[in-house]
Amino acid sequence: MLIGYVSDERYLALPDVLLEFENASGSVEARSRASGAVYADLKSGPYRVTLAKQGFGSKIVHLTAGEGEPYHFRLLSDGLLGYAWPKWVKSGERSEFRVHSHEAYKLELWRYGFRKEFIRPIGWYDEHGPRATVQLTPDGDYTRTGVAWNKQGYGHVHHSQLIEGPARSGLYYFHARSVSGRFFSFPWVVAPARPQAKIAVLASNITWNVYNNFGGRSNYINADELPSRPTVNARLELKRYTDPLYRSWGQKGYAPLSFERPEPINHISEAEQATDPVEGRSACHVAPAEWRLLAWLEREGFTYDLYAETQLHAGDLDLSAYQVLILSTHPEYWSKEMYARVKTWVFEQGGRLLYLGGNGLNCEVTFPDPQSVICHNGAGGEKPGGGKESRFHLCGESEASLLGVVYTDTGIMTGAPYRVIDDAHWVFAGTGLKNGDLFGQKSQHMRCPGGASGHETDKISPSSPKNTRLLAKGLNPDDGGAEMVLHEPAGGGAVFSVGSITWTSSVLVDSAVSRITANVLNHFLK
Repeated sequence: MLIGYVSDERYLALPDVLLEFENASGSVEARSRASGAVYADLKSGPYRVTLAKQGFGSKIVHLTAGEGEPYHFRLLSDGLLGYAWPKWVKSGERSEFRVHSHEAYKLELWRYGFRKEFIRPIGWYDEHGPRATVQLTPDGDYTRTGVAWNKQGYGHVHHSQLIEGPARSGLYYFHARSVSGRFFSFPWVVAPARPQAKIAVLASNITWNVYNNFGGRSNYINADELPSRPTVNARLELKRYTDPLYRSWGQKGYAPLSFERPEPINHISEAEQATDPVEGRSACHVAPAEWRLLAWLEREGFTYDLYAETQLHAGDLDLSAYQVLILSTHPEYWSKEMYARVKTWVFEQGGRLLYLGGNGLNCEVTFPDPQSVICHNGAGGEKPGGGKESRFHLCGESEASLLGVVYTDTGIMTGAPYRVIDDAHWVFAGTGLKNGDLFGQKSQHMRCPGGASGHETDKISPSSPKNTRLLAKGLNPDDGGAEMVLHEPAGGGAVFSVGSITWTSSVLVDSAVSRITANVLNHFLK
């Protein structure tokens, strides 16, 4: 009979896994098939199951045969991975580093500003037991609940892997290097214990989590839930590729996505510097791209406090202590609580908001618990329609009411410079730019090269405040260029939006993009 399926951390079917089922009556051996399916002639009852496959961590689980749905065994491939938990802290608070390695590894802490700054060595890690630094993943769908590393055998004080958040706020990275030369880095957001600067920057860690497919699910792959069978061939089986309308969404509900998972999309190579191109499909819109903005702020002498979006949601970011809030690169997923706090701060308390990204605040998320989010994509597919401008609009008002712009599909996956439309505005002071001139030709963004307007772009909509002023527009195809705007609510606040994911990949290398961003910051800080 069918007992279950075996898959790896990507929910790919694993063939030729050896399984041994044992109980008081004896033992039965089985081997997984090409689909990952495990068939065995078992009597109903409890079993101890041992799984083994070359290149993967062996494990022992307990199950009861003859009841319920097919069991989903999960194995973790040998390699080097890690994450901090929690992934965001305030200075002085502690996180646990959780590393998976099939060999001894060395761990260091670095801070990522204009240059990578070595903070301190953390130590060498191995264990007396063979392969004892190989982690275990739970069986079933752990994208909902987390991978729960460091749960087995880490209870003694000698095995403690806690580290305290440094006094200086910023984006930190753990560097793990194994004895054979493998390298993996993973981020850690350290907010200040108390506000220190006039500028607060939000790391888009909800977006990082929602795009993270570790475990076999993200909001783009198996968004609603894991299928009943692991994947054999993605192009033949995943809805993303089999649906001719290219819809990732359309279900009535979506299972939670846990933050408590490694994020390979945020890995940065050991040699990479902030001034280098942003290579890779994912890196250009998550933490590696956001690092470029932080590097620019430090190069230009702007001090800032860094927070995770989850800290804004939890109420740990006191906006009243700051003059300026910066959103970076791709803050696509927000809660209503986050939106309400920021809009109130801007419209009623005189806060100044810089939206230096694209496709932002586009989808509402809710938190069933502090460790996971649920995306509210709607049940009608990717294009909300019916007068609704975004997935966020489906659940409330359009984000254009705050940002002045909202994402549309035109111009997607292209890169282009901007053209000046309103050269008399102070944002262009000192640039020498005139109406019709182009700027933002240089970019570090290698997925969609071509300029500061690109990847995904936002435009003015009927929901934009009536006083939204168009300053420049990207030259992307199909009239799809990002629209750079500014609006000033009556309460003394202001919002400047560039409407482009690739802007932060240009700020270090394009002089006009740099000057415009500095002009806005200096004006907002007055």
